[in-house]
Amino acid sequence: MSIQVGQTLPDVDIQAIGGEIQKTTTGALFEGRKVVMFAVPGAFTPTCSNRHLPGYVARFDAFTSRGVEVMCLAVNDAYVMQAWAQAQKVPAGLLMLADGNGAFTRALGLELDGSAYGMGLRAKRFALYAENGVVKLLQVEAPGEFRVSTAEAMLEALA
Repeated sequence: MSIQVGQTLPDVDIQAIGGEIQKTTTGALFEGRKVVMFAVPGAFTPTCSNRHLPGYVARFDAFTSRGVEVMCLAVNDAYVMQAWAQAQKVPAGLLMLADGNGAFTRALGLELDGSAYGMGLRAKRFALYAENGVVKLLQVEAPGEFRVSTAEAMLEALA
């Protein structure tokens, strides 16, 4: 069962990349903050690299002007996420979350079995809004879709 609106995000170890790689916990990352976190099935994959992350990069200021931080989650290692952030010119302040072993993704109940495509366990494409670690909005994409987790959809939902 996946996490639901009103529930607190699970507290697990994760690596956050905001330039440098830092080991932290999801509890520490979300505590006392308003955050939009979006998840992609994989760094450097077509929709993720051509549309999903670039949408949040382009609209980053629209989120921060509302006092909302932005984080991108993928079941990739920290070095891949760091390289992807550099390649995509991710602005300082947009945290890239490397869930290398998928522990956070599994704890959220939002894992995707990409084995048929040689990708193993990945995150479903989704976006959520949380305040102080409590989920206030959750938008999970249907398989093959890219509508409800976009930067535009999240900005509209937060309006």
